[in-house]
Amino acid sequence: MGLKVFLNGEFIDEENATVSILDHGLLYGDGVFEGIRAYGKVVFRLKQHLDRLYESAEAIRLEIPMDKETFQGKIIETLKINDLKDAYIRVVVTRGVGDLGLDPRKCKKATVFIITDKIKLYPNEFYENGLPIVISKTRRNHPRTLNPKIKSLNYLNNILGKIDAIDAGVEEALMLSINGEVVECTGDNIFVIKNGELCTPPYEVGSLEGITQKAVIELAKKRGIKTLYKNMMPEDVCNADECFLTGTAAEIIPVVDIDGRKIGEGTPGKITKQLLADFRELAGADGVEY
Repeated sequence: MGLKVFLNGEFIDEENATVSILDHGLLYGDGVFEGIRAYGKVVFRLKQHLDRLYESAEAIRLEIPMDKETFQGKIIETLKINDLKDAYIRVVVTRGVGDLGLDPRKCKKATVFIITDKIKLYPNEFYENGLPIVISKTRRNHPRTLNPKIKSLNYLNNILGKIDAIDAGVEEALMLSINGEVVECTGDNIFVIKNGELCTPPYEVGSLEGITQKAVIELAKKRGIKTLYKNMMPEDVCNADECFLTGTAAEIIPVVDIDGRKIGEGTPGKITKQLLADFRELAGADGVEY
């Protein structure tokens, strides 16, 4: 028996769940989403994810047709129906069905769906040995053209960066701002460690405010590691002692090579390993149980 998804108030077999070809999420990428993880029947930082979802929706003037408490309940119900202990959760809200024009007023009600399934983004070998990445030829959207706090369905900028990674034969690519500053990777935030100091780019350069990113900063501070948001250039990544990426699906994954140049010792560093262990302990304890 297949998985069930929540779609506009109903639970439907995944293979039968469909949206209209006139849905503006499909036609224009007009909508918002969140990727969330559950660990041992604990949904990691569900409140923060829902807060970000509703803030993204508000920023594009999209009304979600249920309150946060109800939405949380539907996420938990979807997990229970599918009997998932460890899971990846994708929640999506689109502008809804309209016409072939851009006018959002033609979309009378948002489309809402929740998918729960298992996910494994990277093989274990990358967590043990580290990940090689490249610098993408595609520049990140300027934050004054599209607010990076909005986690929207229009991910074309990220997809083009991912294609750059695929063309280079690696899993991830680092995206730079139009001024050449380090922003983030195609699906993850980036951190570097230099002389014991932990740095990540400021949001003003165009990166998404990451839930996992913030958790890592909290964990680092508990260990007395100095952390700061810092403008960086690619050479700062190349010259770092350690480097790692953070994201809901990726968790914390070490980076050991960029554009063929070894970072640090070319193996996952001590601080990276410690923070990964700390995060995995936190993930199953900080969230909503079901």
